[in-house]
Amino acid sequence: MTDAEWAEVRSAMPVPAWLLKRGGRPEAYCHREMLDAVRYLVDNGVKWMALPVDFPYWRAVYDFFRRWRAYDYVRELYERLRRSVRERAGRNAEPSAGIIDSQSVDASETVGEDSRGYDGGKSRDGRKRHILTDTEGLLLEVTVTTADVHDSKAAPVLLETFMEQPGRLLKLVWVDSAYQGPPLAKAFARHGVRIEVVRRSDGQRGFVVLARRWVVERTLSWLSRHPVDAAAGPPVG
Repeated sequence: MTDAEWAEVRSAMPVPAWLLKRGGRPEAYCHREMLDAVRYLVDNGVKWMALPVDFPYWRAVYDFFRRWRAYDYVRELYERLRRSVRERAGRNAEPSAGIIDSQSVDASETVGEDSRGYDGGKSRDGRKRHILTDTEGLLLEVTVTTADVHDSKAAPVLLETFMEQPGRLLKLVWVDSAYQGPPLAKAFARHGVRIEVVRRSDGQRGFVVLARRWVVERTLSWLSRHPVDAAAGPPVG
């Protein structure tokens, strides 16, 4: 990452326990080098053991990533950065409105049948990303299911996961017509969140930019252009 990026990330980094005099030992590698190594692995889809020698030893990088995942530091860092971006834009740190949508993607041949499904509507055999964003397109929450799970079934879980964190202010969510049904309405009502369906006008054909929904669709396109997170699994080799 560039010096400017690192300055931004460094200010939002979770502070290690040893720096707060709460025990533990100092880490042997610079956090910037570790984050660069993880980003390289995710971006290029290489095996852990195939990390270039320019980065710290692959086992140290993997242990760093595993520790951050176990303590949910990745989420904490991202949420700090997200709040900072919103505040600089003159908005509240926590959004009061968001957009939900999903995207089915084909799974590779190494993905087992127990974690994949077929989305007949999109002709996709794999998994489905269900995402909640703010009105700027910044990710608020992500849930991954098999591709055959209907959007209305996954949305309550997506909302529950986001709203269980303290300080949430979400009151309105824009969705498409797939997000309907009593279970979904009940889950949203429990948190005082209102659903507003954005529909296509009668007679519209082909690609049409829809109010509000284009924001979450843009975020899904960002995800599509980024390689699959190869860091999610154990070391290979």
